[in-house]
Amino acid sequence: MVVILIVSWNVRDLLRACLLSLERYPATTHEQRIIVVDNASTDGSADMVRRDFPGVHLIANATNRGFTGGNNDGLTHIRERWAVGRAQSADKPAHTSQPTAHVLLLNPDAEVTPGALDAMLAYADAHPDVGVIGPQLRYPDGSVQSSKRHFPTLATTIFESTWLQNYAPRRVSDYYYARELRDDQTGDVDWVVGAAMLVRREVIEKVGGLDERTFFMYSEEMDWCKRIKDAGWRVVYLPQAVVIHHEAKSSSQASAQRIINFNTSKVRYLAKHHGRAQAAFARFALLGLLRWEWLIEGGKWLLGHKRPLRAERIRIYSQALRSRFK
Repeated sequence: MVVILIVSWNVRDLLRACLLSLERYPATTHEQRIIVVDNASTDGSADMVRRDFPGVHLIANATNRGFTGGNNDGLTHIRERWAVGRAQSADKPAHTSQPTAHVLLLNPDAEVTPGALDAMLAYADAHPDVGVIGPQLRYPDGSVQSSKRHFPTLATTIFESTWLQNYAPRRVSDYYYARELRDDQTGDVDWVVGAAMLVRREVIEKVGGLDERTFFMYSEEMDWCKRIKDAGWRVVYLPQAVVIHHEAKSSSQASAQRIINFNTSKVRYLAKHHGRAQAAFARFALLGLLRWEWLIEGGKWLLGHKRPLRAERIRIYSQALRSRFK
C-alpha cells in the first residue's frame, strides 16, 4: 500500500491538477490511498476536494499548521490506521505477514508523471535498507529542478539562497547540491527536497514524524532525513521517477513570512545538529546580508528608481529583520 499525503494552503487549482495526475497515473502495483490536509485555505480548496474527489480523505484544519504540522496531522491519521490494522491482524496465523506500506509526501503544486509511483515503489521494495526515496523533480517546461542534497555546513547555510550564492566557492555549492551525482544517475544522498519523498512505514514507526516544535516550514525534510540516516536508513535519489513541481506556490503568497521561515529554519537546523555557536554565527551573518539588501533598496528609493517596488521591498526586509530569525 502507498498512502499519498498532500498538505495544501490556498492553491486550489494546483491541488486539483495534482489530484487529477494521481487519478491519471496511479500506482498499479500497490493499493493507493490519498489524504489531503487543508491548512485553513480561504480559496475553496476543501470544498473542491469534497465535491470533486469524494474518494480522497480530507483533513480540514481550522488554522494554518504549516508544512510540518499539516504533514504530522496526516501522519498521525495514517499511524492510527496502521494501529487498527495491527489489532485486526492479531488473530491471524503467525506466518501471515503485513504488506509493505509507504507514505509519499507530495506537494499540492506537484504532478506525478506516468510510471513515477511504480518506479519509486519498486525500488523501495527491492531495497529494504532504503528509508527515503526522492524522484527527479522537473519544472513545467521539462527542465530538471535541483532536488538532491548533502547536509549543510555553516558555509552553505550562509551562501545558499542569499545574494552571496553566486560568489560561493565552487566546492561549497557542488557539495551541497550533490553534483558528484548526475541528474540522471541513481544514488545515495543525504536528503531530498520534500516536494515529493517516499518514506517507508518502518521508518515512520521507528523515527516518528517531522519536528514541528522546531520547524514550521523549510528544513523540516532535511532534519527528518538526518534523523532517518542517523537511525541507519539510506536516502536515495531516483531519477527514473519524475514529478513535475511548480515550486513555492504556497509559500510565495507571503513574501516577508517566507524570508522569516526560511532563514529561521536554517538557523534552527544548525542549532539542533551543529550547536548554538554555529547557529549564532549564521544568524548574525544572515541578518547582516539582509541589512545590506535593505540598504541597497533604500539607496535606490532615494534615487527615485521604481519607488513603489523599492518601498515594498524595504517593508518586507524590515519585517524580516525585526524577527531576528528566532
